[in-house]
Amino acid sequence: MMTKPTVPGPDPHTRTPKFKLPPLACDAHTHIFGPGSKYPYVGSYIPPDAPLEDFVKLHKVLGIGRAVIVNASVHGTDNSVALDAIKVSEGRFRAVANLDGAITEKGLQELHDGGFRGCRFNFVRHLGGTPDMKVFHRIVDMVAALNWHIDLHFDAIDLPDYADLLAKLSVRYTIDHMGRVKAADGLDRLPFRTLIELMQRDEKCWVKVSGCERVTSMGPPFTDAVPFAKKICETAPDRVIWGTDWPHPNVKAMPNDGDLVDLIPLFAPDPAIQQKILVDNPARLFDFDSK
Repeated sequence: MMTKPTVPGPDPHTRTPKFKLPPLACDAHTHIFGPGSKYPYVGSYIPPDAPLEDFVKLHKVLGIGRAVIVNASVHGTDNSVALDAIKVSEGRFRAVANLDGAITEKGLQELHDGGFRGCRFNFVRHLGGTPDMKVFHRIVDMVAALNWHIDLHFDAIDLPDYADLLAKLSVRYTIDHMGRVKAADGLDRLPFRTLIELMQRDEKCWVKVSGCERVTSMGPPFTDAVPFAKKICETAPDRVIWGTDWPHPNVKAMPNDGDLVDLIPLFAPDPAIQQKILVDNPARLFDFDSK
């Protein structure tokens, strides 16, 4: 018997955005959930199914050509939902894995051959907090040999405490959802200043201008998140990527993904910057052009 979902699903009526994405635009932070009957849910919350067919329909409406599937905590360290999606994507998908201390070099190579180019660590409190740091450092050393990056999910309040650790990493790293800063706090609070300082001084630091619906303090249409995304894009335009975060688990206000696309020209009005964050940067970070 299927367990009843504990979080709401995405808006099923995706609006066609006014902003036309460039060819090969990449949704560089998105998820596939289930179906639970095939890919069981084991995380701290139970989502409604958001399967591959819905994922493909969404991207067709939005005009997205490539995608990076971040294997979400609801599937634990079973990365098969993303592996299976990549197999049928004709080179349009890459993925970011969830790993634990049991991963072997052979297992890592199998993921690499399957289209994975990074692994994720959750530090956010509602998803379990700080990981085992011995395992963290061991995995960082392992993925470095494959030129992977690590994807890091923090609560904004904790980001300053990890700044020194991040600067000392031997691999590139991405910070999810603009560091989950709070728009009401403004641009001058320590967590956001820390994020910008990392981007300025550390060439390994990449940031995702995703999660406007998480950063917002005002709710839809989430425009109070725009100044944060704009500052990030201006700081290091060669190390910024964008994503929908579909199907938006654990948000206070469920966005329509068409509205999220229409925020892009507000925080990145220059077509040259749009090309970087939507096409060129994700192609480079996720090795899209390799066979």
